[in-house]
Amino acid sequence: MSGMAKVFVSIAWMALMSALHSAADEEQAAKVESPAPQPVANDATVDPDDAQAAENADAAKAAVAKPVSPELVRVYGWREDIEIKGFPGKLQAKLDSGALTSSIHAEEKEFFERDGKKWVRFLVKDNRKDKTISGRLEAPMVRVAKIKEPGGVSVAREVVLLSFRLGDRKFRGEFTLNNRGNMLSPVLIGRSIIRDLGWVDVSRTHLADQNILR
Repeated sequence: MSGMAKVFVSIAWMALMSALHSAADEEQAAKVESPAPQPVANDATVDPDDAQAAENADAAKAAVAKPVSPELVRVYGWREDIEIKGFPGKLQAKLDSGALTSSIHAEEKEFFERDGKKWVRFLVKDNRKDKTISGRLEAPMVRVAKIKEPGGVSVAREVVLLSFRLGDRKFRGEFTLNNRGNMLSPVLIGRSIIRDLGWVDVSRTHLADQNILR
C-alpha cells in the first residue's frame, strides 16, 4: 500500500471512530433526566387574602421596565373631591400610592340580597370642620378580604364595587369597607385605581377639575 493510500485509510478510520463516540455521547445524554421545571411566581400563586404577598407581587410587576407612552395623561392632586354614584354630595378623597386597595368609611352595615347576589347598605360620613356630610350607599359585594392591621392582626373586610367620578371622568373600582372615622379623608384611592387615573402630583391638590395633561 502506498504512503498516500495509508493516509486516506488513517483519516477514514479516525472519522469513523469520532462518529461512533459522538453517537455514544448523545445516547448517554438522552438517558439523563432533565431537571423538573421550577414554578414561576405569578398572580395565580399569590394568596389574594395575604396583603403582604399581594403588595410584593404588585411591586415585582412595577419593577419591570416598560416603555413610557408618548400620549398625554391626566394629572391629579394628592387630595381630590370624589362623587360616588348614589351619594348626595362630594366626598374628600386621598390618593395614596402606598396603598394597593382603595377604601371608604362605612358605618351601620346591612347585608341583603338583590337578584340573587349579595349587597351591602352602609352609612358614609365626611366630617369637615364646618359641617358633616353623610348619606347611605348600596353596593354589590365582590368578596371578603383579610387585611393586616399595623399591629399584625388580620381583620375581615367586605369589598364592594363602586362607580364614581373625578372631575369630568367616570370610573369604577373596588373599595374595602373600613372605619375611617379617625382619618382626615373618608375615602382612600389606592394603586389599583390610580393606575387607571393617570399621574399624581404630590405637591398639589384638587386638580381634577382643571383638566391638566402632561
